[in-house]
Amino acid sequence: MNFIYKTFDELSNRELYEILKARSQIFILEQHIEYQDMDDIDYQSLHCFMSENDKVVAYLRAFYKEDYVQVGRILTLKHGLGYGRMLLEQSLPIIQERMKCQKICMDAQKHAVGFYEKFGFQVTSNEFLEEGILHVVMELTL
Repeated sequence: MNFIYKTFDELSNRELYEILKARSQIFILEQHIEYQDMDDIDYQSLHCFMSENDKVVAYLRAFYKEDYVQVGRILTLKHGLGYGRMLLEQSLPIIQERMKCQKICMDAQKHAVGFYEKFGFQVTSNEFLEEGILHVVMELTL
């Protein structure tokens, strides 16, 4: 299992393909979200992912938004194996170091709030629907 973090321009063609394939598998096929995944934010993002046999098994992207860093597209392909925990444990310090931020925010799916709270994220909004799925805004102050 490899943990990798790269800017868009540092990604290899294979890594980019595997990232887009994983995002499609989770958000479009599994969660039935109909949206334009390739939204140009990838160009300015730090891409953090775990790779096993050259396949992306966990992923998130981080990008600047106003005066904080936003994380999103958080996924794991293999559920229940601790990949999400490992991804966040390794990504959060890298994001803080590389992006020099004091706050990280996310639009978290409601069912995952307890998971993100284990890393210090706190709910800062009421529930809202995003692509038909209940979400809340969560923030981590560093």
